[in-house]
Amino acid sequence: MIIIKTPEQIEGIRLASRLTADVLEMITPFVVAGVNTQELDERMNTFIINELGAISACIGYHGYPKYTCISVNHVICHGIPSLTKILKNGDILNIDVSIIKNSYFGDTSRMFGIGRVPIMAQKLVDVTYECMMLGIEAVKPNAPFNDIGIAIQKHAQKHNFSVVRDFCGHGVGVAFHEDPQVMHYDSKQSTDIMQEGMIFTIEPMINVGKYHSKVLADGWTAVTKDHSLSAQWEHAVLVTATGYEILSLPSKL
Repeated sequence: MIIIKTPEQIEGIRLASRLTADVLEMITPFVVAGVNTQELDERMNTFIINELGAISACIGYHGYPKYTCISVNHVICHGIPSLTKILKNGDILNIDVSIIKNSYFGDTSRMFGIGRVPIMAQKLVDVTYECMMLGIEAVKPNAPFNDIGIAIQKHAQKHNFSVVRDFCGHGVGVAFHEDPQVMHYDSKQSTDIMQEGMIFTIEPMINVGKYHSKVLADGWTAVTKDHSLSAQWEHAVLVTATGYEILSLPSKL
C-alpha cells in the first residue's frame, strides 16, 4: 500500500531530505585521492549526529555495518566503507546517505569524481544524472510510475548504456523503504499510478556494459558482472498537485 503523506509528514520528510543532502555538501571537500572510504563514513556520521541532531538510517539496517554506502567504480550500490578502500585519481564513486530526523527518513545520493576522470567515466556520470532528471520530469499526478522507467531507459540506451534491473527506487519518509518499488526501466510489472502526496526516490543505476549484477560474499556489495563502470544519482521526490518537488536539495539551494 502506497502511503499518501499528510501535510505534517511532508514537512518532516522535507526537513530530513534537505539535511541528508547537506551531508553530501559537507563531505564534498574531503572526497579526494588518498582518503579511505571509512574515514569519509565516520566524518559523515559525526556531522549527522553533532551538527544535524539526527542518526544514520543505514547502520544496523538488516545488519548493515556502516553509516553510509560508498560505491566505487564497478560497484553498483551498497558498497561498504573500508579502511582498505583508498580513493585514487580517476575513480568515480557514489555516496548514498540516509538519515532519521524527528522520526522521518531522508535518502539521497550523488556521484563524485577523483582528479582527472576518464572521458567514458565522466560521460557515464553525466548521462546517469540526466537519466535521473528525465525520470523526475515524468512525475505528476495520475501518471503511471512506468513513465519514469521508460524515460530513464530510453535515455540510457540512446548512449549505449544499460539500466540495472536488480535494484530500484522506493517510497520513503515514514519508513526507510516503503511501497512502491520504482523501476528505472520499462517494466510491465510497474502498474501503480502516481498521486499527490506520494514521496519516493528515483535513483537509476546505469552501467557502461551489461545491466547484470551480482552481490559479493559480504552480502551487501553489488557489482557489475562484467566489471564495467556503474554510476548512480538519487533524489527523493514529492508528487504535488501540478507535478513534483525535489525534496533532497541542500539547504543553500
